[in-house]
Amino acid sequence: MNDELLEKLKILSDAAKYDVSCVSSGVERKNNTVGGIGNAAASGICHTWSADGRCISLLKILLTNDCIYDCHYCSNRVTNNVKRATFTPEEVAELTIQFYRRNYIEGLFLSSAVVKNPDYTMENIYKTLELLRNKYNFWGYIHVKVIPGADPLLIQKTGMLADRMSVNIELPTKESLKILAPQKKIENIILPMSQINNEITRTIEDKKSFKSTPRFVPGGQSTQMIVGATADSDKTILNVSQNLYDRFNMKRVFFSAYIPVISSPNLPAVSTVPPLKREHRLYQADWLMRFYYFKSEELFTEIDRNLDLEFDPKIMYAFRNIDKFPIEINKASYEELLRVPGLGVTSAKRIIKERKNAELSYDSLRKMKTVLKRAQYFITVKGKYYGNTKLEPEAIKNELRFKEIQKQMSIFDYMQ
Repeated sequence: MNDELLEKLKILSDAAKYDVSCVSSGVERKNNTVGGIGNAAASGICHTWSADGRCISLLKILLTNDCIYDCHYCSNRVTNNVKRATFTPEEVAELTIQFYRRNYIEGLFLSSAVVKNPDYTMENIYKTLELLRNKYNFWGYIHVKVIPGADPLLIQKTGMLADRMSVNIELPTKESLKILAPQKKIENIILPMSQINNEITRTIEDKKSFKSTPRFVPGGQSTQMIVGATADSDKTILNVSQNLYDRFNMKRVFFSAYIPVISSPNLPAVSTVPPLKREHRLYQADWLMRFYYFKSEELFTEIDRNLDLEFDPKIMYAFRNIDKFPIEINKASYEELLRVPGLGVTSAKRIIKERKNAELSYDSLRKMKTVLKRAQYFITVKGKYYGNTKLEPEAIKNELRFKEIQKQMSIFDYMQ
């Protein structure tokens, strides 16, 4: 690798760290071509751990950080004084193949700033994928960023070669975009989301009749929202997430705690600590929406428009709806069990299965390895309540706080 290419790699891999919308795809793309290299495994492509314990990684870079936009929150904005670099499609393709052959990566996540105009940028992204798939015969996982405002035909052609696509919404409201990214329009972001969803739906339907129908973005689409750059509440953010899931079958909405790196009157001070705990709570709430049948509006009240930082969203829901508890473990439906703090999908399924054979006792729940640390305050077993305090939110909160103090003290004693 020559010095010029190495310098580009340093700049554009570092610039890509703010785009968090890359994830394991669940795509199984087999290499069926003679001389082809790479497979997209369903275990996923990302900096993560697979089911068999392997660490899976990808090459995560920007095509360019030379942007025409002046988004206040972005370190790559046109008015910011940073080193600029731009890969050619051939350079990205060659880097991907060389890294793959050295067993550094198993796939590519390619994002980009907007250089010249959306069509020019999207065309170069398409050319990169076309080279990888057709010239280099690479059939590993590829996730690409869609450039809002680009020609729909370019998006369609790229989607035929990609495993996953993401259109980053960045900010949840028109008002926020107007303040921090005045050159971007929400309509230009929503249109490609709709197009991708429609194409995925169409190809799935076509494949029922024609097995040879080419796949379009088989891993679905994702998006990203920045948290903490504006005054938008958690309720606003999650309402937008819910809408994206409902309208576009979004695979995943990512949240990125804003890291203050730019001084601007419209942004938090550079000394502001990134809201990482808030980001964590949003991911917890998002998990409830995707796997626990919660709706975003159930996680808030008219007064409390932000998630609690001390307790997770599920237990806060239980506190606000304490009249719905305790739930009898031997009679509750699967959906009701999922609303019990401390019970997850696996535990709920196991309870439903085991109680078909015999009525469950508290001891049998323990033998089933059901985590009862929190659940005990919200359930009855054979009519008996096992919480060691009153069924009142403040009493339960105090118990949980006390347990956390004890846990921290025991850890400190162990370290001594």
